Amino acid sequence: MSSLWNTMTMPFMQRALLEAILVGALAGIVGVHVVLRQLPFFSLTIAHGTFPGVVLAEIAGISLFLGGVGAAVVITIVVFAAGRDRRFDTSVVTGIALSATFALGVLLLSTRDGSAKNLSAFLVGSILTVDRSDVWVTAIVGIGILGVLGALHKEFVFGAFDPGGAKAAGYPRRLDLLLMLLVAMTVVVSLPVVGTILAVTLIAVPALTARLWADRIATTALLAAIFGAGAGVVGLTASAQWNVAAGGAIAVAATGFFGISLLIAPHRTT
Repeated sequence: MSSLWNTMTMPFMQRALLEAILVGALAGIVGVHVVLRQLPFFSLTIAHGTFPGVVLAEIAGISLFLGGVGAAVVITIVVFAAGRDRRFDTSVVTGIALSATFALGVLLLSTRDGSAKNLSAFLVGSILTVDRSDVWVTAIVGIGILGVLGALHKEFVFGAFDPGGAKAAGYPRRLDLLLMLLVAMTVVVSLPVVGTILAVTLIAVPALTARLWADRIATTALLAAIFGAGAGVVGLTASAQWNVAAGGAIAVAATGFFGISLLIAPHRTT
């Protein structure tokens, strides 16, 4: 126990813990909208689709975060635009984007020597390597995302429950694009914690868990933030205690909260 305490008080671990709490809480809140609009598959696509952007950023010698953001924005706009074409089903377009962009990332990665170790961290996360700038980026991006969600809460919820009514009321389709971009940004800031493969778990699972305990949107969002942050704390602690992958441990912790809640929660739905 003393060894675990010593590890958890180290500066790099404290930064990782703060990052896990910030990302977990943000992902949980945004995940409520992802679940309401049935966007987990889109979130998975964004998570995998950032990979070529990260590889290109590494090749160009610029911030991997900026590369991920650029790729996420492009993919989001393409999926949104293609989804408006009645000839295409949105889920089909999303699936094509997922496979094509990830394949492109693997292709680009194969042209590089000695970069696999650095970039593989984006597949499963590398939270123990975050620095102060990463934490600041997460905090600033998170505040911006939560600010937009708060300002447009009524519009986003209305559009989720009654898309036809929102259209008839004159709500622009750009609101749907804006929400998708917020989800994309959340996915990108989640990458250092759980990587591209597990990002959708941290976004969707805490929100699903919260829905088992609450029947109001605001309460669900609060609980989702708590479950997301709690998964970060529990997973990171387990990683330090048993020397297992932090990203995987956080994802397993989130899933564990869901499993326990499934057994004991009152099963209310939003």
